[in-house]
Amino acid sequence: MRKLERGCRLVVASHNKGKVWEINQLIAPYGLSAISAAELGLKEPKETETTFRGNALIKAKCAAEASGLPALADDSGLEVDALDGAPGVYSADWAGPTKDFSIAMKAVHDALEAKGAWHGKPPRANFISVLCLAWPDGEHHFFEGKVFGSLTWPPRGGNGFGYDPIFVPDGHGETFGEMEPAGKYAISHRTRAFERFKAECLGEREKDVKDQGPNAVRDAQGLAAAAANISTQLELATFIVNLRHYLARNGKEWMNKDLAAYLEALGNELSQSAMADEPKCRTIAKALLAASGIQLVRRT
Repeated sequence: MRKLERGCRLVVASHNKGKVWEINQLIAPYGLSAISAAELGLKEPKETETTFRGNALIKAKCAAEASGLPALADDSGLEVDALDGAPGVYSADWAGPTKDFSIAMKAVHDALEAKGAWHGKPPRANFISVLCLAWPDGEHHFFEGKVFGSLTWPPRGGNGFGYDPIFVPDGHGETFGEMEPAGKYAISHRTRAFERFKAECLGEREKDVKDQGPNAVRDAQGLAAAAANISTQLELATFIVNLRHYLARNGKEWMNKDLAAYLEALGNELSQSAMADEPKCRTIAKALLAASGIQLVRRT
């Protein structure tokens, strides 16, 4: 299997900012230069397969062929035992056209309620991630990771995204939505898939890489990823707390420093936002971030 050498440019074949953010955090310490399919202006291919591997291959192959670069794609979802593995590959579809996962979580709850699955032991479920690395010449490889646990209701926590607030991993009392990002990433399905990817494609090169430490641009990109996936009021509240922490750590990056300037910018952002086509909490989060004037890319 071909190795990805440090300095290699890799396409993250996704338009989901939360997913791109997670993959970038896993890739960056190994010296890979990552760019998303969205940044390259690549269209999202239709995911017509009925398996995670099939859909991951579609995305990775499409991005590799269009860009001429190796591409890494992820297809992931929630599999609930009592629902015969649903929502599975249709996990995002359950969130509707606006990708509002409060709708998706409620749909899972109601489907389990209809089966009487909330009575007795908590319903069993697992998250699964399948990574596909594809090269422009057609070579491709798969790497799979799973994390098992149970579901809880009502949703808890404002960290993470997707179904995180209703999933409690085995051996833990917090949902993925309550865990700090570092705690979730240490055991997540995507991290476990990445460990297999690392062993096959990166070897032991991580020993040569120093910890990246604090980074204002990386923190800002994390906020942008979170804002793009917010579905609930609790997630918005957590986002605001994290935005305040960013201000405390990286005050010089905050462009609209006084309250009057910030509120004026916030008003302008909200007046220009199309609130009808996405969850209102998400629109507000994006406006709060934009009003700060934080730079999301490194200045050259």
